[in-house]
Amino acid sequence: MLSRDAMTESDITLRERLRLALQKTEGPAPARPGLRHMIGEATYPFSPISVRVRAAPLVEQSAKPQIVVMLPGFVATPRTMQYLSQQLERAGHKAKNWKMGLNSGPTPQRVEALEQRLIDVRDRYQAKPVLLGWSLGGMFARELAHRRPDAVSKVITMGSPFSGDPRANNAWRLYQFVAGHRVDEPPVEHRAGTKPPVETVALWSARDGVIAPNCARGEAHERDRECHVDCTHMGFSYAPEAIHAVLSELERP
Repeated sequence: MLSRDAMTESDITLRERLRLALQKTEGPAPARPGLRHMIGEATYPFSPISVRVRAAPLVEQSAKPQIVVMLPGFVATPRTMQYLSQQLERAGHKAKNWKMGLNSGPTPQRVEALEQRLIDVRDRYQAKPVLLGWSLGGMFARELAHRRPDAVSKVITMGSPFSGDPRANNAWRLYQFVAGHRVDEPPVEHRAGTKPPVETVALWSARDGVIAPNCARGEAHERDRECHVDCTHMGFSYAPEAIHAVLSELERP
């Protein structure tokens, strides 16, 4: 399904972005994470300190090292997933940067460049990589797997809103302001609730203060497997529980 909004990022004015951010919606608002869980996300700015003062998580050497392409969340960069990448590499995996800088939402050019990045990684290592996508990065991962199942071994999403109402989260207004399009009308092909034709695993958390847990868990027909992780939404990038969940998935046959 292609969006009717064909404007590029440079065409979007500040006024249009504000209009999108303040957009009124019809009907009852979808259930979103409550204030208690939103407050839980406030500890994230202290995460660089916490990961330095606490002991590194116990990591066993992988019996089957994987190539893993890391896809950061909305308004995040590869640096935001650096700690997680380091733990995967401690286990013997190769964590590869998506080389797209800040994730400010999908555009046709960004998706095409990321598709080429995926193919380059596959060809360089002569192996299909795992796509590990955090939040919006998981939406990119699922779409890439639809486009190039020949270049993806598995998709792992972490707190990614691929199911249900796209406004069932506490970030959709910010998303529309930054991305410059409606959250339900991205300017690229959109197959959020359709399971990619590769193994697809959804990590989700009941403590998520950004994405409604049901949207990140999905329905049975939208993914192959789901796994609950006891962390905040931002914690998917550094919490020991999230690290162990990802490492466990990478070891599954």
